[in-house]
Amino acid sequence: MKKISKFVCVMVVLLLGGSCKKYLDVPPDGTGTLEYAFRNRNEAENYLFTCYATLQQFYDATANAGFVTSGEIVYPNNLTKHPLDETGFGLLRGTQNSAQPGLNFWDGEKHGQAIFRSIRRCNIMLENIDKPTDLSTFEKKRWIAEVKFLKAYYHFYLARLYGPIPLVKTNLDITADASELKVKRATVDETFAYIVSLLDEAAPDLPNVISNQVQELGRITRPIALSVKAEVLATAASPLFNGNPDYNSLKNKDGVALFPATYDAAKWQLAADAAKTAITACEGAGMKLYNFIAPANITVLPDSLRTVLSVQNAVTEKWDVNPELIWALNPTFPFQGYATPRLTQKGVVNIFSNPSLFAVPLATQEMFYSDKGVPINEDKTFDYAGRYSIKTGDDANRFYIAKNYSTVKEHFNREPRMYASLGFDGGIWFGNGKVSTNDMYHVEARGIQSFAGPKDINTLNITGYWPKKLVNYLSVYDDGFQETSYRLPVMRLAGLYLLYAEALNEVNGPTGEVTTYIDKVRTRAGLQGVVASWTNYSSNPGKVASKDGMRQIIHQERRIELCFEAQSGWDLRRWKELQIVLSQPIQGWNLYETQPANYYQPRTIFTSVFGVRNYLWPIKDQDLIVNSNLVQNSYW
Repeated sequence: MKKISKFVCVMVVLLLGGSCKKYLDVPPDGTGTLEYAFRNRNEAENYLFTCYATLQQFYDATANAGFVTSGEIVYPNNLTKHPLDETGFGLLRGTQNSAQPGLNFWDGEKHGQAIFRSIRRCNIMLENIDKPTDLSTFEKKRWIAEVKFLKAYYHFYLARLYGPIPLVKTNLDITADASELKVKRATVDETFAYIVSLLDEAAPDLPNVISNQVQELGRITRPIALSVKAEVLATAASPLFNGNPDYNSLKNKDGVALFPATYDAAKWQLAADAAKTAITACEGAGMKLYNFIAPANITVLPDSLRTVLSVQNAVTEKWDVNPELIWALNPTFPFQGYATPRLTQKGVVNIFSNPSLFAVPLATQEMFYSDKGVPINEDKTFDYAGRYSIKTGDDANRFYIAKNYSTVKEHFNREPRMYASLGFDGGIWFGNGKVSTNDMYHVEARGIQSFAGPKDINTLNITGYWPKKLVNYLSVYDDGFQETSYRLPVMRLAGLYLLYAEALNEVNGPTGEVTTYIDKVRTRAGLQGVVASWTNYSSNPGKVASKDGMRQIIHQERRIELCFEAQSGWDLRRWKELQIVLSQPIQGWNLYETQPANYYQPRTIFTSVFGVRNYLWPIKDQDLIVNSNLVQNSYW
């Protein structure tokens, strides 16, 4: 029976390992055992890559709750033909349920990965790593560290979704009693402590940099492990998990409370210390904020466009030449055509490669700062009340908005990150095959006759805004599709700087070190320092002087800097702010109108369905029947 069980385990891995850089060789008949899988170094390395397999599947942003439920991007429903799985985007419309949960990462259903199965693979690797006799001590230590990291990250992924989870520290033996299989959920504090312990064990034996990038880029490094540890501890310290009264009644069946009853400020100190350690490691490995260096074919590049490209390429630059990228996943981002407006007549003809379906709500556009570096509803110099009036592009704004093109007034006098992140009617689209400032594309989206405007429901951007930041400026959508690929960041240095500033503010309030790390990010974005901007331009200048005010600033800064990167959805959850963001209707422009005054009328597309219960995923009803020791998350 034990041999049969081992054979089944290996066959599961064989079937699911297709996303690795290497593949398990199919063994001869009758030899599908763990002894074969770990008979030598090469076979053990193949098994190591199966431990990475589920991680590589996370490249699909449409299955990432941080991407599809953040409210940053929405997707049309009821498409009559399209290959995208719409499960994740549908959650904003109230489709989540406990009978068949969407993005079910507990069981591996409804566009979710079976993460517990991935953890089992990691345990099998750790249990059998001593079997290959030709494996060097150095490699063995590194592989063990990589697998411990993966095991930690898989637990963390589940914890962000479900909160307290069962901790699979070792695999149960085939002879285990049925009662041993009915595992209970660990407490929130136990869950995060175990994840951190695995990361602490892993970090010392991981390399600081990947020296053989051709063969190993994407494998885990020490800076990655330390940066993830900082994010884990910040998550544990945040309001969702740190003294959250919404879950006071959530207990295991033995009466053990699964959430801490009281807030613990010391958790933020742990997060701050971890973030500073991670920053030191990243900078020691040569990482720095990305700044665009123009290639030889771009002979003239004004500072305004250079800043735009610095922000855009911090995400879309290739990993091996991007000094800011801490961690990305190996498969390339597959949705550039969904994020690009049609810019030419040939692009309209070849519409199949450029569906343009990723739509950015009006609220996301209005989240970006003015050019003074403060929110547009706080900027004393910004005509917030008249923001929906019409204004014509002029010479002063020609690198952001097409000259002599009429667009809405709130598109003017905004920070460079908005122009780097968004495509909009009248907005300049540098690239797509044109790199001369004398001949740049701009978006025309008003009415069905415009290139980017509505064509049919399967190629319709439902708001009139595109997530430009997700498109490499060298990708061309015209007579066919010529994509310059990239890997969507999981973590980059700007996010780590802001995470440190957030944690430090929670510990000590708005100290000079807090503003120093915020200003590192703002300077690259072409903005003044946070104190100078609020002092000189905000209607609430005292905001920077209080912990609460600085918290609001940092939260908005992270949402702006990391917009569309599958991060804000997780941040808004841990801050318990997602319900506030999604309480506003999802709006866009009046797409079928051709005249500016008629087009620029906010139109409600749908109203999100999000309540307290949606902060955590439901466990599938059937799982609660099979395992009588499991308890459901509150309100489901």
